[in-house]
Amino acid sequence: MPVMRMRVTGSDDHARAISNLLQSIDGIEHVEEVADLMPRMDADSSSAGLPDDEGPGVHELEIEAGNDHTVRRVRDAVEALAYDLDVFVEFEHDGDWNS
Repeated sequence: MPVMRMRVTGSDDHARAISNLLQSIDGIEHVEEVADLMPRMDADSSSAGLPDDEGPGVHELEIEAGNDHTVRRVRDAVEALAYDLDVFVEFEHDGDWNS
C-alpha cells in the first residue's frame, strides 16, 4: 500500500481543508497529521525555540492510498486546492508514482 507524506505550509484551517479533501477521495485508506521529528533552526539564534506567531504553520500529513493511481489523483487534487488556498505543499512518497 503506497504511503505518501506531505508538508503543508499554511494555517490550521488550510491543513484541515486539505485533510478533508484527502478523506473525500475514493481509495484513501488513512489520513493522519504526524509530528515533525526534525527541529527547525531559526536563522536568528535569539529567537530559537520561540513560536512563530507571525507566519504560517507547518503541518505534516501522512496518507495511505490503495494504489499508485490514487496517489496521483491525490497529488493533482491537493495541488489544485493548494493553489486556490495560496499555500505551499511539498510531497514525499515511498515508491515510484512520479514516473
